[in-house]
Parts: sequence; C-alpha cells; structure tokens
Amino acid sequence: MLRSVILAASRSTRFERLVETAPFTRDVVRRFVAGISTDDALRATRALVADGLAVSIDHLGEDTVGGDQATAVRDEYLRLLAGLAEAGLTPPAEVSVKLSALGQKFDERLARENAHAICAAAAAAGTTVTLDMEDHTTTDSTLDILAELRKDFPGTGAVLQAYLRRTESDCRELATPGSRVRLCKGAYSEPESVAYQSAREVDKSYVRCLNILLSGSGYPMLATHDPRLIAITEDRARWFDRAPSEFEFQLLYGVRPDEQTRLVEAGHTVRVYLPYGTDWYGYLMRRLAERPANLAFFARAVATRR
Repeated sequence: MLRSVILAASRSTRFERLVETAPFTRDVVRRFVAGISTDDALRATRALVADGLAVSIDHLGEDTVGGDQATAVRDEYLRLLAGLAEAGLTPPAEVSVKLSALGQKFDERLARENAHAICAAAAAAGTTVTLDMEDHTTTDSTLDILAELRKDFPGTGAVLQAYLRRTESDCRELATPGSRVRLCKGAYSEPESVAYQSAREVDKSYVRCLNILLSGSGYPMLATHDPRLIAITEDRARWFDRAPSEFEFQLLYGVRPDEQTRLVEAGHTVRVYLPYGTDWYGYLMRRLAERPANLAFFARAVATRR
C-alpha cells in the first residue's frame, strides 16, 4: 500500500511542486543525487572510484517529447563520457541510459541512433553503456535495440526487472557469453497481469532469476540493497563457483554506504548507480517506493529543518 501511495505521488505535479519548494529538500536530494551538472557527476565519480567502487552514471530525464530534447540528452552523455576519459575515470565508470530520454516513445529509430552514438563515445573512452529498463510497455523495444547495439558494441549492458513475470525467460535468453545483465527488483507501477504484486513474490522471482544468471555464462550485475538477497547472492555465487571478478553487486548512491564498503572489503566488485541532473523528482520518488525504509531518512530531514 505504501509503495502505491509513493508511486502515485511521483506522478502528481502538485506534490512535486510541494517537495521542490520545501526547505529540507536540498539535503534530502543531495544524499541520493550527485548534483545537476556534468562537473557534479565527475566530482562524485572521482570520490567513489577513489574508494574502490565502480560507477554507473545516469543523467536524469525521462519525459523527452521532441527530437531536439532527445539530441540534447545525447550530447550531455557525450560531454560526460569525454569528461570521464579526460579525468582517467574509465573503465571503472560507465554510463546508464534510458532510451525514453533519447526519443524511444515517439521515434524508435532516433532513439537507436542516439544510443549508438553514446555507445561509440563510450567505446572511444574505454568504457561501456548499460540500457536502463523502464515500464513494461517498453521492454520489447528496449531488448530489440539492445540486440542491435550489441552487434557493434557487445559489452552493452541490459537491465531486467524481477517483478515482471516474463523476466525468468529473458534471463535465460540473455545469460550468454559476455552478456552483462543487471538484475533489479523494479520500481514502476505495473498491472498484476504482467508483474508480481507482493514483496514476497518479487523476492522469490529475484532469487530464481539470479540463479539463472549465475549458472549461465554471462556477467551478472546484482542490484539490490536487501541484506537477505545480498547474502543469498553471495551463497549462490559460491555454489556456482563464481569468482568475485565474474559478477558484481550494484547499489544506489546514498543507500547503505557501509554495506558498499563491506562488500568491497570482502573482495567483491561493487558498482554505485549515480544519478545527476535537474529532473531528480521522479527518480527520488521511485527510490522511496522501491525501498520505503528510505522514508525514515526523509522524515528525519523534515524534522530537523522545521
């Protein structure tokens, strides 16, 4: 119920204005978002890499409605990748890209061309791209574009969401040699016909999917903050004789930093998902919906700013 309420708030322009103008918002956002500029993203990335963490950087913005806007998003990623290369932050730092921000919802060919340009820039910078997954209506399109991009850039990463009923099948198809696959729970509001609704069902699906990925020949990227799922992943990796270099954990910027450090010290690769940009509201609300425990931090920030 709480998750549904938060997701509904993420679509409310009235609530968005309320949050944006609240005096405590800046400190809350700063914990989960690197900043608004390319320089902010580079600064945060440099600090994370210095701590032994890998990074996947996401330029926030999904509501692209025209070609000029999609081109601007592409150009921002090109600037970011050039900056990462110049700063010597690759290959530990890669980028995550939402195809909707590149024009997917109104011109799939444009989105494919923009994504191809970003992948080419990433390759030139010595790093990779991961295509973020969004709501279920874009899953087939995203996987089709992924297949096209992998012809030229085989290291392009995929994202699969455990709450979708189809994901076990997608895991089997993508658990192939060299295939980088991020498995997450999923953070969009989806109908019961396509997605599991209870946390227990989603967790069970996550475990089934991670078993498929860890038993396959690809490179699994396990994105979760759930202590029980992290422990299960460590156990299953040992069961499938996966060396620490053969998979990685992924956690969000600002969430469970002590656990990120623990995993690194245990010899694991840990990649931090690092967002930046002005369109932080939808991202923040989905993070709260995905892990409602983050509301406690939000509430403390409210209390201390009154």
